[in-house]
Amino acid sequence: MPRGRHKVFLGMAAGVGKTYRMLQEGRTDGRDVAIGLLETHGRAETEEQARGLEVIPRRVVMYRGAALLEMDLPAIIARTPDLCLIDELAHTNAPGLEHVKRYEDVEDVLAAGIDVYSTLNVQHLDSLNDQLAENSGVRVRETVPDTALQRADEIVVVDVTPETLLDRLRAGKVYPAPRIDAALNGFFRIENLVALRETALRQVAEETVTPQRVTVGERLLALVRPQPSAQRLVRRAWRSAQRLGADLDVLWVQPPGHAPSDEQARALSALRQLTSVLGAHLIVVESDDIVAAAAEQIRERGTTYVLVGESGPRRWLGRLREPLPQRIMAAAPRGVDVRIVASRRLRETEGKEAPA
Repeated sequence: MPRGRHKVFLGMAAGVGKTYRMLQEGRTDGRDVAIGLLETHGRAETEEQARGLEVIPRRVVMYRGAALLEMDLPAIIARTPDLCLIDELAHTNAPGLEHVKRYEDVEDVLAAGIDVYSTLNVQHLDSLNDQLAENSGVRVRETVPDTALQRADEIVVVDVTPETLLDRLRAGKVYPAPRIDAALNGFFRIENLVALRETALRQVAEETVTPQRVTVGERLLALVRPQPSAQRLVRRAWRSAQRLGADLDVLWVQPPGHAPSDEQARALSALRQLTSVLGAHLIVVESDDIVAAAAEQIRERGTTYVLVGESGPRRWLGRLREPLPQRIMAAAPRGVDVRIVASRRLRETEGKEAPA
C-alpha cells in the first residue's frame, strides 16, 4: 500500500493558529476527511472551524485510577479516511497504548496509506531542547526527534509577528483570563517570542535545503563525559552534523573494569536513548587513556570534526597538563578540526514547562 503523505503545520508557540490552519485546509481538501485528534484548548474560533467535520471518538484509558482520553489509533486505521487531522504531534501517550508518542502513531497511520495533517511547535524538536531552554528559561518536557519533521512531505510555517500573538493573548484568544498575566510574565515575553519565531523560520529553511546538500565526506565525533551535560553536547553536535550533511559518532570512554556510579549509569542510559532518537552512533570504549582512545576512533572512523566540552577548573598537578582539547588536537591526524562547546547554566528551568 502506498504510504500516506504527511503535512506538518509548524509554529513558534501556542496560539499562532496551527490547529486553525490545519482544520481550514482540511475543510477545503475535497476528499474524505476525519479528525483523529483535536485539541482546541477552549478556543472558540478553532472549535467553529472544526464544526461539521467527522470526529473519530477517543478511547478511554485508565491510568492510576484516572480516566484519560487518548487518540484511537486502531479506529482511525479501520475508518481509513483519505485524510486524517491529528493535533499535537509531540504528545506523550498514556502507558499501555500501541506507542509511547503520538508521532509514532502517525507513522502507523501513514503506513496504512492515509494522508495526515499534524501540528507542532518548534520548541518540541529534540535537538533544540537545550538551546531554547537557555533562551527562554522554560524546559520543554515533551519532544519529538528531528527526523519526525524531516520525514514530512510538506512543512507549513504558521507565522504571526510576536506583537500579533501578544495581542491575541491579551484578548483572551489563546488562554482563559486567569492564565494571561502568568503567560505574559513567563513564556510569552517579547524577546522569547522573537527568538522562537526566528528559530521556526530558520528550521524550516534548513529542512527545505537538506535534500539538496552535497556530502563532502565530513564525519563528526562528540566526545562526552559521564554527566548529564553530555546530552547538550550531543544535541549541539547533531545540529552541526545536520548542517554539514554528515554522520555523527558519540564516544564515551570509561576506565577498564570500572563500575559506573548510579549517576553515571543514568547518564549513559539517557545518552543511549538520545543517540537512538537522533540517529547518531554511540561508541563506548574502555581505556585508561581518553586521548589515545579518542585518537584511535578518529582514525578508524575517518572523523573530520571533533566536539568536546570545555574543561573544568584545573587544580594542583592538573595545572601542568594541557587541556583535553589541545591534547586531542595533538594526537589526532592532521586536518581534523576540534571545537570546544561551552557549558551554560539554564536560567531557572526546573519545574517550568512550555505552555500548550
